[in-house]
Amino acid sequence: MKSLQRCDGVTRRDLLRVGGLTALGLGLGDFFRLQHVFADEPSTTQRAKSCILIWLDGGPSHIESFDPKPDAPEEVRGPLQTIATSVPGVRISECFERTATMFDKLSIIRSMTSPLGEHNFGTHYLMTGYKPSPALAYPTLGATVAHLNPSTGVLPPNIAVPRFTGKVSGNGYLPAATRPFSVGGVSRGRGANRSNLVVRDLDFYRGLDLTRLNRRRQIVRAFDEFSRGQDAAPLAVSDPDLERAYNLIASPRAKQAFSLSEEPDAVRQRYGFGSDIGQSCLMARRLVERGVPFVTVNNTGWDSHQDIIKLKERYPGDKNAPLLSLDRALTALIGDLADRHLLDQTLVVVMGEFGRTPKINPAGGRDHWPNVFSVALAGGGTRGGQVVGSSDVLGESPKDSPVTPSDLAATIYTLLGIDPHRELHTADGRPVRIARDGARVVDELIG
Repeated sequence: MKSLQRCDGVTRRDLLRVGGLTALGLGLGDFFRLQHVFADEPSTTQRAKSCILIWLDGGPSHIESFDPKPDAPEEVRGPLQTIATSVPGVRISECFERTATMFDKLSIIRSMTSPLGEHNFGTHYLMTGYKPSPALAYPTLGATVAHLNPSTGVLPPNIAVPRFTGKVSGNGYLPAATRPFSVGGVSRGRGANRSNLVVRDLDFYRGLDLTRLNRRRQIVRAFDEFSRGQDAAPLAVSDPDLERAYNLIASPRAKQAFSLSEEPDAVRQRYGFGSDIGQSCLMARRLVERGVPFVTVNNTGWDSHQDIIKLKERYPGDKNAPLLSLDRALTALIGDLADRHLLDQTLVVVMGEFGRTPKINPAGGRDHWPNVFSVALAGGGTRGGQVVGSSDVLGESPKDSPVTPSDLAATIYTLLGIDPHRELHTADGRPVRIARDGARVVDELIG
């Protein structure tokens, strides 16, 4: 289909940017269009209504986090100590002081395994449950959930905070409406004063009155009428789905959902004022509280090829190093959800694309290691206070109960009430199972 382009270079797509919204990576109308087109209700008993995926981009070290090896040689166990948790016999990184006290709410898989040690491939496998294939682009977990369990309000069903990883497309073979909406937020201030995650485009529209918004809508409608006689397909901008896109921009309630300034200082401090992951997790809680089915918190800085100690301290007195920030954010999120009676219906998943090498390299870091790594889960019908599987004495390979990314995806779908063996269809009608053939649900995780 040809794109209708004026001589001044302005296309119909440009007109739909509504002041820069496509800078976020999508047209908002796409989120709402065709949401009514999805298959029958899932047969699986739904335990969770929403999922918050905390994505540790780069590949976190399992040995420095949830699977320490205190009895291994120094070049394996690394520079960090371990601490006991609230579950007898289970120890985790010394940086997880808060997490250790509420381990009864967590389940840790210590036997995750994948053959893919490259960032893009590993991310695809963990995010979709499928190994990458040139024959088909698979949808991420969030896109599938958005397709089958779309939100009913103004907010999009699949949101990434502050933005989605660039390593996968997002919606795969599913409609563009399922693609993650990246809020594009930035933290204001520096260091410990980085107090607020601000959504750029919605914040920009705070001063835009509805008269100007409606004028833009009329221009787009007029242009669409013109296009009906041209070679481009009509956009049908007057349909209810695009109206909901405009409503998101104009809705004070929608803006309020993204406004962390609505939170008491004590709550914001508990998540971490100077921590991007903390502020992102707080926003994720606000979004699931308002019915968003899937939120991805994308946190970078875990590709630790050098100086693994910087996961704990990057400079003297550092309180926002990756492990410390994760400990604070995760426990604040779990505690907050529990206090609001949302934990049972919200699945929290913490993972990255792979683990790190058991042996520390000459640069004092660890390299990519997909053979075995760890994933943490909480809430959403999971059974807390347990460890599923184990790695060997050096953290090189699964010792027992190996779990693949396909198995994990099948388990997440099951907890969200989606039958992992159900089939969806590509645009040309090809049937594709939600979870890869052979994927098994990890029953030990389900309470």
